[in-house]
Amino acid sequence: MKDRAARIAGAAAAACFALALAGFGAALDGYGHADWPVAVLGAAGVPRAAGFNLLGYLVPGLLAGFVALHGRAALPRGSGLAARLGWSLALLAALAFAAQGLLPLDASAPDAGRGRLHGVAWSLWGLAFVAASALLAVAAARGRRLPAALGHLCAGGLVFALGWLPADAMPAPLAQRLAFAAWLAWVACVPRGRPAR
Repeated sequence: MKDRAARIAGAAAAACFALALAGFGAALDGYGHADWPVAVLGAAGVPRAAGFNLLGYLVPGLLAGFVALHGRAALPRGSGLAARLGWSLALLAALAFAAQGLLPLDASAPDAGRGRLHGVAWSLWGLAFVAASALLAVAAARGRRLPAALGHLCAGGLVFALGWLPADAMPAPLAQRLAFAAWLAWVACVPRGRPAR
């Protein structure tokens, strides 16, 4: 029953983010997904910013946190450090994602004040998830669950590559959206199977 609740929470997190991004983006005059980062929709001074921060960051982040807590709680007694730390870092990533909604950018000065804290939360989200996915991949490999290990590695590798890709390789707004999509796909379909020891 709890596993089903975690699957529903993961799918709901991905759906909530996608619908918020599409809906609030369509409602903001002049906003183009290819031209503007996601955070602009929740920036101070932007119409309906509070709604986007709630539905685009806070709710999906908390749902992802529930998934991570479930993954940590489902580990058998005596599980290895890699699995325990991996799920703890996955929870940190989820909370950092949610924190982006509590620390909105200032549209007039994105690199000042709370805007800098938004950037810190974004970086913490990415780095914590990359580390979590690597540790969970190690734990899955030790448990001889190679498909799960590959799933963790692919998600983490995509978030890292897209989050820190040079701007001339891909437009930053597109890379950011793809990084969020890779993480949310992982949240919705966390590689399952016998928990690693």
